[in-house]
Formats: sequence, C-alpha cells, structure tokens
Amino acid sequence: MAVAALERIGRDLRARVRKLFYATGFFLQVLRHTPGVARQPHVSLKGIVLQILFTGYEAFGIVALVSLSIGAIIIIQGIALLPRFGQGELVYSILIIVIVRELGPILTAFIITARSGTAIATELGSMVVSHEVEAYVAVGVNPISYLVVPRFIGVTVSVVVLTIYFSIFGLFGSYLVTQLIEPIPLRDYTQNLLSALQLVDIVSTFFKSIVFGIVISVVATFEGFAVERSSTEIPQRVIRAVSRGFVLCFVANAIITLIYYL
Repeated sequence: MAVAALERIGRDLRARVRKLFYATGFFLQVLRHTPGVARQPHVSLKGIVLQILFTGYEAFGIVALVSLSIGAIIIIQGIALLPRFGQGELVYSILIIVIVRELGPILTAFIITARSGTAIATELGSMVVSHEVEAYVAVGVNPISYLVVPRFIGVTVSVVVLTIYFSIFGLFGSYLVTQLIEPIPLRDYTQNLLSALQLVDIVSTFFKSIVFGIVISVVATFEGFAVERSSTEIPQRVIRAVSRGFVLCFVANAIITLIYYL
C-alpha cells in the first residue's frame, strides 16, 4: 500500500513538472510572438483595442468605486487614530503606501482577474471545444499570435492604466472625506502627498501592475487553451484561471514588496 501511494505521488509530481514546463514554454511562445504584432497591424491592433475596451474602459466604474471607498476608509481611520499618538502627518505616508504602492495594484489585479480573466478563459475554451482553434491552425494562422498576443497586450496595458486610475481616485476620495471631517486646502493636501511620494513608490507600482497584467493574461489564455474535449471542462478551467491568477499575483506582490524593503 505504501508503494502504491509513493507511485501515485510520483505520477502526480511528474505530471505537475510536465505542466510547469508546458506553461513555461507557452509563456515563452507568447513573448516570442508579441513583437510580431507589428507585422500584422490591422488584425492585432483591432484585437488589442477591443481587449482594452473590455478590460480597461468597462472596468472604470467598479475600480473608481472600490478606490474611493478604500481612500475614504484609510483617511477616516488615520484622522481618528494617528493624532492621539502625535503622528497626524503620517496619514499621508500611509495613503501612499496603502493605496499607491500596495492595494492599488493588487486590488486592480483582482478585479481584472475576476472580470476579464474569467471571460478570456471561457471564450478561448469555447473556441477549443467548437474546433475554431483547429480551423485557425488548418488555414495557417498561429493561435498564439492571433488569439493570445492581443489579449496579452490588452490586459497588461489595461492593468497599468487602471492601477494609475485606482491611485488617483483613492487619493481623491480621501481628500473628499477630509473636507467633511477636517477641511484642508487642496494645495496643502497635494503638497503633503507629494512630499510623502517617492520615485521608488511609482516604480514599484508600475512594475507590479505590469507583472500582474502579464500573470492574468497568460494564466487565463493558458487555462482556456487547456480545455480538451467537452464544454463541461470550461467552468473547471475558469475556476483554475481565477484561483491560480490570485495566487500568482499574491506571490508576485510579496516578492516585489520584499525586494523593495531589501
């Protein structure tokens, strides 16, 4: 019985290693074909624009609502607690750290994963089941360059833009709350924020948003193409795309944050 268990563990381990190598190869293929968008500008540009409209433009509302709420909560807690310890000015540093550097990128990534990652995995999985991907291959069209690369670029660009949008609205929401609790001139508020903002915060935010965009797009497209035979596989792959996207974004966020503090 112990031998059978060890054999099963070995098979599972080999399968996981093979899948890891396959996923790595898939990612490298996406990177290899990405510069090729310049050689087919009309098709690729249309796909990229449509993906940006769906992933970025249509998500503005929910990102604005979440960021306004987060900014308001942080400023309310900061104004209520920090002055008791004589550290009222730290509220601006906390706003930069929490909204710009940490919550902005990761919450934006979660929103895009739940919204666009699921849609991409479902769409590509349906195309596999209906043999549309095979039809592309039969007529000499590479599915990676035609289907994956536009989504890869569109999602990554959208995550970067939405992260900036999240930060702006989060800080704007906190300013509105300060006007209700303890009015402060916009000029003073802006100067205090800029004094707390450092170049490394901006670089970290941009880098995180780019990494998260790559993770979301690659995981969603990979899981969509992983559908093999039946449409019943599609929900399973969508769930895997979301869960693995969340986990990888968390891991990437932890690594980048650790590098920042080191």
